[in-house]
Amino acid sequence: MESIIKNLQLVRQKSPLVHNITNFVVMNNTANAILAIGASPIMAHAHPEVEDLIDLVGASVINIGTLDEYWVDSMMLAAKKANSIGKPWILDPVGAGASKYRNDTLAELLHHKPTVIRGNASEIMSLAKIDIASKGVDSANTSDEAVEAGKNLSNSTGAVVCISGEKDYVIQGDRVSMIENGHELMGQITGMGCTASALIGAFAAVIDDPFDATVSAMAVLGMAGQMASEMASGPGTMQLYIYDCLHQMGDTDITNLAKISML
Repeated sequence: MESIIKNLQLVRQKSPLVHNITNFVVMNNTANAILAIGASPIMAHAHPEVEDLIDLVGASVINIGTLDEYWVDSMMLAAKKANSIGKPWILDPVGAGASKYRNDTLAELLHHKPTVIRGNASEIMSLAKIDIASKGVDSANTSDEAVEAGKNLSNSTGAVVCISGEKDYVIQGDRVSMIENGHELMGQITGMGCTASALIGAFAAVIDDPFDATVSAMAVLGMAGQMASEMASGPGTMQLYIYDCLHQMGDTDITNLAKISML
C-alpha cells in the first residue's frame, strides 16, 4: 500500500505530460481521468508533430480503438520514436482478434517494443496467438483464463502485460500481481479499459519500474470505482464520480481499500 501512496503522490507532484493517440469514443473520458489524477494530457496524432511531442512527454499511450490509415501511421511514428529514445509507451490493443487489419497493425506495433500492454482477457489471448471467439471490443473470456497467455506474451515481448477484468493481473516475467479492486458498474461505462491504459501512462511517466507503475494505476482506478459506487445511481453518475474520486483519493482511502496480492 505504501508504494501506491508514494506513487500517486509522485504523479501529483510531477504532473507529467502524457501523450495519447486514442479512439474517438474515449478522448474526453481519458483526458479527464488523466487530469483528475493530477497529470496532464495531450491528444495529438498529426504526422508533422508527433515525433517532436514524444521528446516532450513523459509517456505515450497508443490505443487502436478507431483505426484508419492516417492514425496507424501516426501510431507507428510515435511508437518507433518512443522506443528509439527509451520513452515508456503503453499499447492498448482494442479489439485484437476482431479483424485482420487490427491484427496486422498490432503485429507491426509490437516490433517497436511497448513498455506495457494493457487489454482485456480476449485481447491479451489474441496477441498471444490463442484462438478466441471475438466480441469486438468486449471480452469473451475472463481475466483468470488469460493469465498463462499474459505470461507468454510478457516473455515474448519483454513488456509488462496487464489483463483487466473482474480481477486485474499485472505480469512481468516471474512477477504476477492480482488486484481485486473495482466495481461491476465500471463494466457498463464505455472506455474504462482505455482509461486504465491512460492512467498507466501517467504513472509510467514518473515511475521507473513499469510493473510498479501498472499495479499502482490499476489499483487506483479500481479503488476510485469502489468509492464512486457508493454515491452513483447508475453508469452515468458512476463515471462522473470516478473522476471526483480519482481527484480526491487520499492515503487513508488507499490503506483501507487496496486489495493487491503477489502470486
